Amino acid sequence: MHEEMLNSHAVSCPYCDTGFELLVDASQGSHITWEDCPRCCAPIQVQVAVSAFSGEIEGVTLGRDDDVV
Repeated sequence: MHEEMLNSHAVSCPYCDTGFELLVDASQGSHITWEDCPRCCAPIQVQVAVSAFSGEIEGVTLGRDDDVV
């Protein structure tokens, strides 16, 4: 992990709607990972889209565990 590639994103838990700051690592490229909500501890799927050209984060999408295909 490269600390200079960490970006903070304000997000909300898809279960309890609690807002929190999520650190996203752009050095991994586009990827899917899991984070637990800091309030309700529910598993949240995090999809990170990173531009292959610029390395910039294009989007962060959160999903419920039971909605993931």
